[in-house]
Amino acid sequence: MSFKYHPNPHRFYYFIAETRRIRENGKSSARSVVHPYVPRDLKLPGYVPGFLSQSTILAVYGISSVLVVSFMWILSGKEYSKGDSRYAGRDSGVVAVEGITAVLEGPACLLAVYAIATKKSYSYILQIAISLGQLYGTAVYFVTAILEGDNFATSAFYYYAYYIMANIWWIIIPTTIVVHCWRKICAAFQVQEQKKTKAR
Repeated sequence: MSFKYHPNPHRFYYFIAETRRIRENGKSSARSVVHPYVPRDLKLPGYVPGFLSQSTILAVYGISSVLVVSFMWILSGKEYSKGDSRYAGRDSGVVAVEGITAVLEGPACLLAVYAIATKKSYSYILQIAISLGQLYGTAVYFVTAILEGDNFATSAFYYYAYYIMANIWWIIIPTTIVVHCWRKICAAFQVQEQKKTKAR
């Protein structure tokens, strides 16, 4: 038994009309979609809102960043050891300095960021304390290397590129922060003294 298909013209015209209606509705809804950009009356034809929430995007970005940084840290540690083999040999002095930096100065830096962002009165003192700790650790790092012969790099390139250039920033940046904070504290004391003088 065979069946023959008989096209229904009414059904075809209904399909065409419905397709047009969907297209028109799509265009009008695209025009009415509110976007987060400025200016607010900016025309964005074809704009489609993101389907992920901001918290989801930040979570994915944060996790990805941690994984990438962790991977690069492992690789860079092995590479950096070509400039200072004490890292590969887990030298007790280097381990102690790095351990104190990670355990004490790491959380202190987060507190400093909070203090700066919220304009806390102790932010300058905290920055000086952290920077002095970093300068002390850097001094110990270099002095112990000198006392042990300063012969831990595989070549002159690694010595100057990794050992010297990569670590000189741990002197320049903390010193700059100390000078900046020192000036701010001195200026605040001068203003306080002027107020006391005027009050007399």
